[in-house]
Amino acid sequence: MTNEARAFGYLTQPEIRFLDAAVARLIPADELGPGAKEAGVTYFIDQQLASVWGSHGRNYRMGPWPAGTPQQGFQSRLTPREIYRAAIREANLHCLRQYGKAFEFLAPELQDEVLAGLENGGVELASLSSKLFFGLLLRNTMEGYFADPIYGGNRDKAGWRLIGFPGVPVANYNDLIDEHNVPYRVEPVSILDIEQGRVALDSQGLPRHVRLKGVGENGR
Repeated sequence: MTNEARAFGYLTQPEIRFLDAAVARLIPADELGPGAKEAGVTYFIDQQLASVWGSHGRNYRMGPWPAGTPQQGFQSRLTPREIYRAAIREANLHCLRQYGKAFEFLAPELQDEVLAGLENGGVELASLSSKLFFGLLLRNTMEGYFADPIYGGNRDKAGWRLIGFPGVPVANYNDLIDEHNVPYRVEPVSILDIEQGRVALDSQGLPRHVRLKGVGENGR
């Protein structure tokens, strides 16, 4: 399913295009499989921003707001929604000033240069720390690539297939007790698969894994 076929809840089209380009550089498609863009990570991020998490609806937000340490977690007066909206706009303004084009239209090597600048603070944003934005974007990209597809990303379980993760476990593995040093490679099962009735379940409501044949150590 393409982005255009999904109902986005928060992001605008320019923001969607920016994120599609950015996540495609953070986890690019290659010979091992689809990247973050193909796995629907932008849609995952949108769904999180449209949720209570995006507005920090359950967080204390009265300050004070001194700079914190990494161990202290999120330390910003801005919500994730506000961070993405301001940072994408200001990053594109930087690209227009520096290269004459919005981020999505830059060559891959220039996109990497901009992302590196956001990561190390070399690209200055007017409203917030570029490091704060990049850290949030990278974390959300990894979450969207590896989280259960029920949350909108990891389309066709691309992230799980890449690392050989089986997804929802079976009730027991008694039939594998005598198998030693053999990779456990199965068709991954998500919560969404179970909800939509796409997998066979046992009497306990847990999935029956289907073993993959002829799969090497890297799962391909």
